[in-house]
Amino acid sequence: MPIRPRPSPTRRAALGVALLLGVSTAAFAEDPIRIGLVTALSGQSAKSGEAISRGIGLAIDEINAAGGVLGRPLELVARDDEANPSKGVLAARELIQRVGVVALVGGLDTPVSMAVVPIANQMKVPFLGPWAAGTGITRNGAADNYAFRVSAVDALVDEALVAYAVRTHGARKPGLILVNNAWGESNREGLVAALKAADLPSAGIEKYEAADVDMVPQLTRLKEAGADTLFLVGNVGPSAQVVKSLDRMGWTVPVVSHWGPAGGRFDELAGPNAGKVHFIQTFTFAGNTAPKALAVLDALKKKYPAIKSMADVTPAVGIANAYDATHLLALAIKAAGSTKGPEVRDGFYKVATYPGLIKTYDAPFAPGRHDALGPKDYVFTRFQNGEIVAVAN
Repeated sequence: MPIRPRPSPTRRAALGVALLLGVSTAAFAEDPIRIGLVTALSGQSAKSGEAISRGIGLAIDEINAAGGVLGRPLELVARDDEANPSKGVLAARELIQRVGVVALVGGLDTPVSMAVVPIANQMKVPFLGPWAAGTGITRNGAADNYAFRVSAVDALVDEALVAYAVRTHGARKPGLILVNNAWGESNREGLVAALKAADLPSAGIEKYEAADVDMVPQLTRLKEAGADTLFLVGNVGPSAQVVKSLDRMGWTVPVVSHWGPAGGRFDELAGPNAGKVHFIQTFTFAGNTAPKALAVLDALKKKYPAIKSMADVTPAVGIANAYDATHLLALAIKAAGSTKGPEVRDGFYKVATYPGLIKTYDAPFAPGRHDALGPKDYVFTRFQNGEIVAVAN
């Protein structure tokens, strides 16, 4: 009997990560097609990174059970970027150059994704975003663009935030409080444009650093300027600090937020008024009776026994976006008939119809259109008893 060679260290590491994330690696004769994941798997946003990993893992199980892609299994290799652009860049280079991934799945943070996309474009490896919403991720101006997304887009989200604030809260003079980074700047541009289009004045634009724990000075300026609604952009920790700062001020102004609060333990960190923040999502399991949603939720519970309640699948948006994105990637590879980057990129344009978890996708990508979701796919939500639930509006 011939002696089979032992897996290389890289192969062993990949398998270790795959097993850690619960991703099955079925017994195929061919070597696996590796997908790289760069996301925050530690820190305050770790729950969101876990959700993305679970969504990918469930999709990979389904794809492999159906025979894989091009007769080969898919395999996930994940790296923790710790929400740090520099670490994200290092991870992306390692996954492309050493692991040989066919595509990169980007993670949570716009600054990290904005740093990784130029590498993907340079190395001609498709980048697929299931979370970060910065407009410039996909609309990056590259002549040869490899960045795709199954997620929200800031420019479109900002239009939805303004419309919701007017419709729900009667906003006449909203104020902006934004994280001082690339994501905050992306939304500053989008919100200013959306307010102008709605012929609404702004009470002002205030920024904060991600590590700030007291936003009272910024909020006080907005209150004194007459803000009747706040647009909030920030991840879990600072968004919670905004709510706590409002509590200290005794200011009960409505808060309409991007989806940063969904990314972790917001309801625990923000305290009893966390539920007053309304934020945008692309999907929720709560109250969702669609057959596909019920089937995926059941599969998640079977695959991940730690899921005991709906709160354990929060944020569902990470699961759903990543699940649909992985299936669309598999269809793109199949359409390409190849794992070569340029051919897979063009394969995305050949994807016709896919009945996904969020919606049925009909020709979701085309040259010059690299975002699969739009305003019709957005829903406003809030926290209730640890779950993210839709807001009736």
